[in-house]
Amino acid sequence: MVAGAVIGATIADMHNQRQEVVEGGRTVYTEPDRIIIRDPGGQAYVRGNDLYRFRYGARDIRTFNEGGETRTVVVRPDGSEVITVVGADGSLRRRIRRDPGGREIIIIDNTYRDPRAVGGFYVDVPPPVVNIPYDRYIVDAQEASPDVIYQTMVAPPVQRIDRRYSLDEIRYSPNVRMQMPSIDVNSINFETGSWTIPPDQAARLQVIADGLNQAIQRNPREVFLIEGHTDAVGNEVDNLSLSDRRAQAAAELLTQQFGVPAENLTSQGYGEQYLKEQTQGPSVINRRVTIRNITPLLNGGQASLPPPPPGTAPPR
Repeated sequence: MVAGAVIGATIADMHNQRQEVVEGGRTVYTEPDRIIIRDPGGQAYVRGNDLYRFRYGARDIRTFNEGGETRTVVVRPDGSEVITVVGADGSLRRRIRRDPGGREIIIIDNTYRDPRAVGGFYVDVPPPVVNIPYDRYIVDAQEASPDVIYQTMVAPPVQRIDRRYSLDEIRYSPNVRMQMPSIDVNSINFETGSWTIPPDQAARLQVIADGLNQAIQRNPREVFLIEGHTDAVGNEVDNLSLSDRRAQAAAELLTQQFGVPAENLTSQGYGEQYLKEQTQGPSVINRRVTIRNITPLLNGGQASLPPPPPGTAPPR
């Protein structure tokens, strides 16, 4: 897990804060608050630190080690707690919400590995068969009504899901993610090289936040992935870092300005891998964030799971 403060708000500001090392054939780029890894086969991905989003409005934050894991407990003003368990390698293991009465709900369990899983976190499955209208499969937030946005956030997978996936498998396997409808938030226009959301554009997230809050009120275990994207301008490492920061910036704004629970959101950057407009030049359309509900993927096809009986503690 990497830690530190970020100075500046453009990707150019990261250049003198980035370190590069080669470890076992992998090239690892370390920034103050995230790492980018390029494996020997040339595939690159970014891993950030969700914990920064939980500090906003916290009454207290406690971190301690237990059984080789690091637990961070964020105590909120109402006495509720969000517990994040991180493994020795810095990867998220579990995220739990404990209400003031001591009742616990697992939001994310990233320890699950399907017996059919092979090797790393990439899952080689065919693209899903989509039998719903395209504009309901990939929804344009600027064109959609609030009802369509909400219905997309609680929509089932486009095809049957036959197993549970870990959060990392979902993050790094595009055909797994594509089993869920998504919402392109093109209403936010990022400047080239920047992850800052201009104040005059922040209000455009209101309808997204309303849909998220309504869905989470319906099922407190919902998990939404916010995906960050860039255009093709710039190099791969810069764009992975930049896209991850855009996704995190949107998640932070949804929590801080609109009250979306931080623990029900996770974010991931994909750089220039999924261009919406096929151009190598500057493109506002490609500098975007996308939101999708990944709860059915985490739960093996169930759109929601009921909360456990009162007093029932989840496995640790």
